[in-house]
Amino acid sequence: IDDYQRIVSAGGWAMLPPGLALKLGARGQSVVALRRRLMVTHDLDPSAGLGTIYDSLVVDAVKRFQARHGLDATGELDRYTVAQMNVPAARRLAQLQLNLVRLKTYSGDLGTRFVMVDIPAATVETVENGVVFSHHKAGVGRITRQSPVMKTRALSVNFNPYWTVPASIIKKDLIPLMRKNPNYLADEKIRVFDAKGQEVPANSIDWNSEQATHYRFRQDFGADINALGMVRINIANPYGVYMHDTPEKGIFGDDYRFVSSGCVRVQNVRTYVDWLLKNTPGMTPQAIDDALRSGQRLDVNIADPVNVYWVYITAWAQPGGIVQFRDDIYQRDGLGPVPMARPTPNQDGTTPGQDQQQAQN
Repeated sequence: IDDYQRIVSAGGWAMLPPGLALKLGARGQSVVALRRRLMVTHDLDPSAGLGTIYDSLVVDAVKRFQARHGLDATGELDRYTVAQMNVPAARRLAQLQLNLVRLKTYSGDLGTRFVMVDIPAATVETVENGVVFSHHKAGVGRITRQSPVMKTRALSVNFNPYWTVPASIIKKDLIPLMRKNPNYLADEKIRVFDAKGQEVPANSIDWNSEQATHYRFRQDFGADINALGMVRINIANPYGVYMHDTPEKGIFGDDYRFVSSGCVRVQNVRTYVDWLLKNTPGMTPQAIDDALRSGQRLDVNIADPVNVYWVYITAWAQPGGIVQFRDDIYQRDGLGPVPMARPTPNQDGTTPGQDQQQAQN
């Protein structure tokens, strides 16, 4: 905060042209402007000078800047990186001050072992004895289906789970999808059951009404078809959300990972599950392998339930003075909208060109 106060007092930084695109080997005064901008936030050492060539030093500096803002560190200047560079210094300072208050909420004893889910960063970290054990990219709630901020505990793990479609998704997603494509349920291996637990054919339902809300929809288990993938982690909460694997591994390669209906999809979920169950009798890595390979439903209670925090932190500092910023994706900072540093989402929360299963948590 002190550093950014000095930057603001000195007049902040100059804006770059919004459409500016540069990469290794580029030349010109725009490279000079870029170097100057990178020096202000200590991404480029002043000793690199204000030359006109986009050299390896600039590439490394751009990578550093991109990593600090949750972008894919390509080292090439694109419009999303420029959008982040053009967020005013005064706003960045306000972001840091605001998030300091949030961070103080978590300055107490969080537990010997705990999980931290940062929604704006779309990440999951497991922490043990004050040290990060594992870091995972995550898929979190899209703007219209936001993941809640909460403190809870991980209680159990379901291997090879069925997915029972929540009532909200039946109404918002399944009914519209079936109106467009009558084969949708069959394609997604989703079965329909009545109140007595009897399976009923999908074509017996009037999809032009809300009759479907009176039925239960269950997707067969299987890593390649089930929306939950191979594992679901149950956490105590009143929102009906949980953490889980996903068959759509491609989302973890995207900068924009606000894609779910509120639940959290976890990259490298096997590492996460091993850690959660490490103190649970009988759940050795081999036993977990066997459970996953069996293809059969297995429910395991975690012997020592682990604290889980879903937080909304858009700015923080790391040891060594590295400052991280993320988009205020749910507009909770109260600082007004800024140009998104990621592809602008569609109305349904997906990004242009992104493959998706809309009826997926």
